[in-house]
Amino acid sequence: MPNHRFPRRDFLRAAAGALAAPYVVPRGVLGGPGRPGAGDRIRVGLIGSGYRSRDLTKESPPDLSLVAVADCDLRQIAGYLAAMKDVPDSVVSAGCAPYQDYREMLDKESLDGVFIATTTHARALVCLHAMQAGLDVYGEKPLTLTVEEGQYLVRAERKYGRVFQTGTQQRSVAINNFGSDLVKNGAIGKVHTVICPNFIGPELRPELPSQPTPPEMNWDMWCHQTDLIPYTPALHPGLGRWGRYREYDGGGLGWGVTGWGAHAFDQVQRALGTDDTTPEEIWLEETGPNAPVTMRYPNGTLLKLALPKGKGPGLGAIFVGEKGKIEINRNRLASNPPELVEGAPPPADKSEYASVAHGHIRNWVDCMRSRKKPVAHAEVGHRSSVICILVNTCRELGRRLKWDPVKEEFVGDDEANRLRCRPRRQGYELPETV
Repeated sequence: MPNHRFPRRDFLRAAAGALAAPYVVPRGVLGGPGRPGAGDRIRVGLIGSGYRSRDLTKESPPDLSLVAVADCDLRQIAGYLAAMKDVPDSVVSAGCAPYQDYREMLDKESLDGVFIATTTHARALVCLHAMQAGLDVYGEKPLTLTVEEGQYLVRAERKYGRVFQTGTQQRSVAINNFGSDLVKNGAIGKVHTVICPNFIGPELRPELPSQPTPPEMNWDMWCHQTDLIPYTPALHPGLGRWGRYREYDGGGLGWGVTGWGAHAFDQVQRALGTDDTTPEEIWLEETGPNAPVTMRYPNGTLLKLALPKGKGPGLGAIFVGEKGKIEINRNRLASNPPELVEGAPPPADKSEYASVAHGHIRNWVDCMRSRKKPVAHAEVGHRSSVICILVNTCRELGRRLKWDPVKEEFVGDDEANRLRCRPRRQGYELPETV
């Protein structure tokens, strides 16, 4: 596969005119055009050095070398590098270079790939810039904030020939895949209903207490496509503080639509064999801000968000078919009748769960060498994000919606279609074309 490289003038335009320094194409010490050799240690960078980034680093296989890290908050970089010093056999290079502006890192460092663990509202554009710079990408979930962003990523993955992995790591868990394959291959017959928890949506951001912006913080870059509001520690730093608000995520905290829900919907998509489509109709079962929702796939299967918080598979679903039920959760599998899941791989030792997630990054790395598609490529991540967006849009508008999975637009509903994208602040626009 060719190593598509983005012309310097176009990359800088796509990056919103951020840097005057010349753009350096990723190094050519590879096993072939855009293909690391089997013996090469793959050089990667990290964009976003908060809580999740530490786990990603611990889960990385030893043939990666993390040589640079970027974050708009220099305090987070310092904390990350300090924490990684105590990790045995860490992939973090002793000379790991810090950058406050990720675009400078893309410009100066000779990288093969990049982990992107930013806030959700910044993630899509950062992923685009990395692919345009000729890099393979591991993008955390939820992959996008809007339908439009996901469409951009799918096109960019194809156009630039990049290896893109979405961080829905249950796709690389053996017991989960065993259960998904049972459902997909007809072990319970035709699946008529799938039941998930009733994941909660995002909140509207209230007025938050402000403080002077810390000198180590590029707050403009943190706000990214959203309105530039006064700095507030109620949003940053801190695990998931921003994830509860609509501007920045789709319900990103624990039992939220784009939190655990993104993992659950990904499992539903894999088990139903619907990675290239989504439900085509969605409606509320009750009224209220977090009302239970039902969706219908083109083949008639119903996806119901019906289980109360704390009940059932929080990171999966219950699949109900003509011949029985299969429940898939993270690292867990059950069925009725029980013999349906005989022969399943044993669950991974919970004390070593990072070794399971390690397999997902391993898949990305192997595909960087082979140039094959990884198990959670851009369209997989995009389609799962679309389900999250359908849920939030239906609740926001409070009415039944019809969705065209091929055109990716609402049928006969201009108001709903306007919610497929959002206004973006100047300097953080999506590229004109991809």
